[in-house]
Amino acid sequence: MDQDPSHKGEGHRSRLRKKFLDAGLSGFHDYEVVELLLTLATPRKDCKQAAKAAIARFETLAGVLDAPVEALCQIKGIGSKNVFGIKLVPAVAERYLEKKVSNTDPVSNASALFDYLYQSMAGRGRECFKVLFLDAKNRVQATEILFEGTLTAGAVYPREVVKRALEYRAAAVIFAHNHPSGDPEPSSADMAITRRLIFACLSMNITVHEHLIIGDRRYYSFADAGYIASMCRQYEQELARFTANP
Repeated sequence: MDQDPSHKGEGHRSRLRKKFLDAGLSGFHDYEVVELLLTLATPRKDCKQAAKAAIARFETLAGVLDAPVEALCQIKGIGSKNVFGIKLVPAVAERYLEKKVSNTDPVSNASALFDYLYQSMAGRGRECFKVLFLDAKNRVQATEILFEGTLTAGAVYPREVVKRALEYRAAAVIFAHNHPSGDPEPSSADMAITRRLIFACLSMNITVHEHLIIGDRRYYSFADAGYIASMCRQYEQELARFTANP
């Protein structure tokens, strides 16, 4: 007598789940991770072939997790219901890392800061500009994406950044934006935007600790490059000249 395929699939799922509970994801193939996620919202049906097809199309586990819902649903065996598991994981990871950064000092915990920003910004198809608002003890009080799209000099408005910082009563800020190309090297527009932002914030006694550009597993730090300190000196020099020659 032939075995009921649904019972066979359920046994396979149970083995996958036990394997995860016993040793985490160690020893899992990428397609098995996707398969496990698909089972969260797929009653009884075998998900292995759909998982393998997803990896084949998007090449990596990260590619699958970052893929748009519409693209995932083009794969046979993945639909509007069971795509839930695939999209849930990145969202939970982002929330988890955001909570780890919140009420901590990201200035002295660069690793946690980059983990959060990379999870929340890498893989996006469009550039987005995020601000972390800090209190006087450098604890993160809020994070917010203020601008999206191509971040030219005319697309990021320092006035809006300062306005939000004042609304949060922030004493300091950290800026971050992503480069969809994966190359985090700053453009001339990035340099110009950063200068305008620093000057605008300093005029309201708001400290700028950092501006990070998130690329593909890499980032560029304006603070590490000395650019933040240089712009702060320029601001002080210009303010001193203005004060001396009203």
